Amino acid sequence: MSGSTFVGMPVFPPPNHPAFPKAAHEAVGNKTLRANLRHATHTIRDKRAKAVAELDDWAALREAGKQIKDHTLRHLDTYLVQLEEAVTAAGGVVHWAADADEANRIVTRLVKETGESEVVKVKSMATQEIGLNEALEEAGIAAYETDLAELIVQLGHDRPSHILVPAIHRNRGEIRDIFTKEMGEWGRPAPEGLTDTPAELAEAARLHLREKFLRAKVGISGANFMVAETGTLVVVESEGNGRMCLTLPETLISVVGIEKIVPTWRDLEVFLQTLPRSSTAERMNPYTSMWTGTSDSDGPQTFHLVLIDNGRTDTLADEVGRQALRCIRCSACLNVCPVYERAGGHAYGSVYPGPIGAILSPQLRGTASEIDASLPYASSLCGACYEVCPVAIDIPEVLVHLRERIVQGGPATRHGNRVVLKPAKGHAAERAAMRAAGWAFTHPGALRAGQRVASRTRRFHPRTLPGPGRAWSATRDLPKVPAEPFRDWWQRTHGKKESGK
Repeated sequence: MSGSTFVGMPVFPPPNHPAFPKAAHEAVGNKTLRANLRHATHTIRDKRAKAVAELDDWAALREAGKQIKDHTLRHLDTYLVQLEEAVTAAGGVVHWAADADEANRIVTRLVKETGESEVVKVKSMATQEIGLNEALEEAGIAAYETDLAELIVQLGHDRPSHILVPAIHRNRGEIRDIFTKEMGEWGRPAPEGLTDTPAELAEAARLHLREKFLRAKVGISGANFMVAETGTLVVVESEGNGRMCLTLPETLISVVGIEKIVPTWRDLEVFLQTLPRSSTAERMNPYTSMWTGTSDSDGPQTFHLVLIDNGRTDTLADEVGRQALRCIRCSACLNVCPVYERAGGHAYGSVYPGPIGAILSPQLRGTASEIDASLPYASSLCGACYEVCPVAIDIPEVLVHLRERIVQGGPATRHGNRVVLKPAKGHAAERAAMRAAGWAFTHPGALRAGQRVASRTRRFHPRTLPGPGRAWSATRDLPKVPAEPFRDWWQRTHGKKESGK
């Protein structure tokens, strides 16, 4: 590390992170960011559409993935116990973590027991979710990200902004500048005269990381899937860095959310078809690594599996919201979302950005903070995310469900395993409007009088909304109030006929 301070990635959500509308407003003013996002998301989604179109049974695969995930979630307790037994029988050790703090304590202790002060990591959203890098840093342990995009983010003192392409907000020139400035501070420096061509940038990263792979004694990974019947873990990737992390170190620690489990190898087959096509538009992933426990002749000699809850069982208890746990982290929903394309991932204040983050983060973290209470509103409800989801998560349905929960006040914060009901902050005007509407609909006389007043004053009504609503109505026509309320029209045209019967 050349005596320098370890480069960590800031935690989620960042301190004092504003609500999504404010964060998004600031992001859309960044023309470079918008250009980077527009180019990348359009390119990825166009390639994905072609890859999916190659399969005549895509709809059947999508439905199968949904059914497998729903079945597994209904019987999660059974399959988790089966997984633990299989991992243990294969020579691994299973640890259970109720929340992020417990998971971080477990991993930190395991690394310290090896006597090492640095680890290499294969891309893992679960470890970002719990802030593992920061916890390790506090304990004097350096965690080096080895995924190319994660390396860019880490060296740039940045945050991931995309599930599949964490550095999607950076262009090649920015990446070259980061490598040139930062690589030498904590390892092999970038080559002299480095240009922004992809081949040179990739080679600079390869040379920089190779010395860390060969030196590391401890590796930390996540997993895309866990197979209950055999205790097998699966990581899919495109670069090969994951395979280096999974095979070279003497000790491997995998940190995985409890929802990543599938019952059998036959179930895994479905997702190994849908995940690559939905994420990278490939027929199969270039690298698919699978390991079961330990082996005397190959790979790490010590294997630990840390299973984390961190809000997942709370989410599972919500009949509507639990479908978010089907997610296989393909990022297809981000690439078609008009809101994400303009605002970028940082505006979401979460390791899970975009449409899936808008429904997953408020459930895992609660809705006590401004950012989490605003995320379910970070959508136009256009439904494009549902159309491309390979496990048919109805994200618009969950968004509306969470909006209702936030307005009414509901499960807001977690203290350990305890859910605390707390009225949501903000949205006071919406709650007041809903209460007023509820009162009016239960008092027909008042409703009728209000409708008559609205009709008789219709020519004085503004064409746009005042105040904060002006931006919304600037591109939309407000509905015109009819000249006569329906009740009066009905009484005038049908009332005498009915009274004469």
